[in-house]
Amino acid sequence: MPPATLNLSALGEHWRCVSNAGAGRVRVREIGADQLQLRGHLDEVDQLRSALRRWLAQHAQRQFEAPLRALAVQMGVEPGRLQVRCQRTRWGSCSRQGTISLNVCLLFQTPEVLRYLMVHELAHLRHMNHSVRFWADVARQEPHWKALDRELLQGWRRVPSWMFR
Repeated sequence: MPPATLNLSALGEHWRCVSNAGAGRVRVREIGADQLQLRGHLDEVDQLRSALRRWLAQHAQRQFEAPLRALAVQMGVEPGRLQVRCQRTRWGSCSRQGTISLNVCLLFQTPEVLRYLMVHELAHLRHMNHSVRFWADVARQEPHWKALDRELLQGWRRVPSWMFR
């Protein structure tokens, strides 16, 4: 059963899902500013979940890029590329090459938690560890990082169950 809505709290977006069952592979496309059309064999649950995850990852990629780059300028760091992935255990990471990876499930978190995680990963461009200097760097950008980190630890509760079935 397709979801009726997608609440992307991190972006303040609420998408209504319009189902249009029919033949063919499941496809998701935007039809207006706040509607998604779900077409194809919607009873193929795995296909439906995969199509929704693909759309969410593409949407997150587009929506996360500008705030990440703005925070990088503010912090005086230069990240490489941004990639958005669907992961079961990690919210984000930063490679030695400067690639920032963010979990698509961040879409379901609060805007403050999303910003905190971006700050956290960008701080790794200066400190590839969780040293005292790393946390001081994070605290300069996000003074409430400890509360936001605790909120993020509980963040899986905000992710719809269909994301990982």
